[in-house]
Amino acid sequence: MTLYLLSFLGFLIIGIPVAFSLGLSSIAYLIVNGQMHLMIGFPQKMIAGIDNFVLLTIPFFILAGNLMNSADLTRQIVRFAQMLVGRVRGGLAAVNVIASMMFSGVSGAATAEASAIGSVMIPAMKRDGYKPEYAAAVTAAGSILGPLVPPSLALILYGVLTGTSIADLFLAGIFPAFALCAGLLVYALIKARREDHPLPPEVPADERASLALKAVPALLLPVIIVGGIRSGVFTPTEAAAVAVVYALAVGLLLYRTLDARKIFSSFYEAATMTAGVMLIVAMASMTSFILGIENIPREIAAQMLNISSTPWVLILLLNLVLLLLGLFLEPLAALVLVMPILNEIFPLLGIDRVQFGVMVVLNLMIGMITPPVGLCLFIVSAIGRTPLERVAVAILPMIGIALVILALVAFVPFLTLSLPALFPG
Repeated sequence: MTLYLLSFLGFLIIGIPVAFSLGLSSIAYLIVNGQMHLMIGFPQKMIAGIDNFVLLTIPFFILAGNLMNSADLTRQIVRFAQMLVGRVRGGLAAVNVIASMMFSGVSGAATAEASAIGSVMIPAMKRDGYKPEYAAAVTAAGSILGPLVPPSLALILYGVLTGTSIADLFLAGIFPAFALCAGLLVYALIKARREDHPLPPEVPADERASLALKAVPALLLPVIIVGGIRSGVFTPTEAAAVAVVYALAVGLLLYRTLDARKIFSSFYEAATMTAGVMLIVAMASMTSFILGIENIPREIAAQMLNISSTPWVLILLLNLVLLLLGLFLEPLAALVLVMPILNEIFPLLGIDRVQFGVMVVLNLMIGMITPPVGLCLFIVSAIGRTPLERVAVAILPMIGIALVILALVAFVPFLTLSLPALFPG
């Protein structure tokens, strides 16, 4: 297995995409171990990895997010957030965080959120006198709110891999997302007082009603998704299709900003993103096959038990490993890769599977904003045209806030399980 890990890291270092690195490492493992005959089963393993009806939700939710973004929803959300915040010192940083929270119900992916919100908010904050690295850092930290609330692609994939209720997972992520949003807001406002950040412009009174009306569709989308699934009106897959129809209706009839070119572009981007996600899942299925051959999941579980049999110690160790993994792997690939191991470890932890899912996803998302290789850091650095190392330093306090929320998710079941219990399906 050491050979597999070394070859995988080597392929990543020389710039080969994660999906192909996973597949090439599996092939290298079989060649060195004289098990080339097993390669015959690789195509079947790849197809089996993505042959799941619920995975249809991923392209539909990606498409719905693209359509809502093409319909100029991002700008509407930002303006509505400005109206909510009002004229407070450092208000534009608070607008950034609140806009990220609102956009979370549309995108479902941290990278999409970092790109969409960053392209609007980072230039605006720079023009207003904020340090470029701080503007980029706030955007990156806010981007991990997306994968915690519906329609989170990471929570969908976790549900598919473990058989956990996707509706429960969607509800379970809401309180942690609000807690993280509140933590980032408090930090932004304290920093604003300390560094004398500027006051934002006031939204004219005659625009407030129209701004609220235009922002309502974005706020309703997650309600429609979770409410429809929870009430039994439609399945998660059907909910994703409903989200696409809803996005088209909003863009064509309410905003009237969608045209044929934007719709085609949204479909094209959804197709390319889906192909990338499914390729990662398929290739990671080959890795899971290798792990099964080596019986790695059970060995890791046994080694962890040798260290300690106390559940809270095992949870801390697992969180540390997942945080490190999130530094180097895209979350969806990491989920497929580690779930065979986590399924062996899970019974030892004494926590609910829904709570466990939110903990795992939040771990991997924190990795996306953690130096030196967090993907969202690269995105916001490019948008803000700011050196990565400066953004990495600016985001450290926000990573600390995220780690506090992670600890609460891991050790306070109420935070994740209260909403699923309140709205049984």
